Amino acid sequence: MIPKVTEAKVVDDFILEVRFEDGVEGLIDLSGELDGEVFAPLKDPKYFRQVKIHPDFHTLVWPNEADFAPEFLYDKVRAVTT
Repeated sequence: MIPKVTEAKVVDDFILEVRFEDGVEGLIDLSGELDGEVFAPLKDPKYFRQVKIHPDFHTLVWPNEADFAPEFLYDKVRAVTT
């Protein structure tokens, strides 16, 4: 099963509060994950705040189409909450 992000809210620079369809929720700090050309714009906190949930893939996405695999996000939340 691929986890589906149902809610996401920026709570601080590069930190999101994320909830998944199965009820798992928590904070994700993406500050250490913004390497590479596609993620460079996300280093600007104003741009980072433009995060949305992709309607088809149920993961976090930004206007430049940068995204993170929902499994990666789920594992990051689970690592903090378990």
